[in-house]
Amino acid sequence: MQRASRLKRELSLLTAEPPPGITCWQNESQLDDLRAQILGGADTPYEKGIFDLEIVVPERYPFEPPKIRFLTPIYHPNIDSAGRICLDVLKLPPKGAWRPSLNISTLLTSIQLLMAEPNPDDPLMADISSEYKYNKQLFLRNAREWTERHASQ
Repeated sequence: MQRASRLKRELSLLTAEPPPGITCWQNESQLDDLRAQILGGADTPYEKGIFDLEIVVPERYPFEPPKIRFLTPIYHPNIDSAGRICLDVLKLPPKGAWRPSLNISTLLTSIQLLMAEPNPDDPLMADISSEYKYNKQLFLRNAREWTERHASQ
């Protein structure tokens, strides 16, 4: 019950005052199945891209973080080919930094920041991470190409 009322509140806030470049909505009538879109930030290789995400809200939310993954392929050291995201706020302590005081809006904003500022020292994709570290021009070119191919409308 607490989960449902909290989710309704979060969704209405996300609709009324969405973070810049982020939209989030309910997928069909399922309250625990959400979709989101993040616009690629200006001056990043993801600029002009629209990235779709799936958000599955667990039974124990907000005591457990939602499972969020990219549905749109993205070339990024912290996001794997299945769309899984390596980000501490998406995991429970002790390995993660999830707290019940966080919400879906903060998570999507954190993912948007991760897109703009990859963390090559905690990669899911080792090859993309070393490319980002040692051949940034190639990384930027590949990321732009993927964005054009997969995230253009």
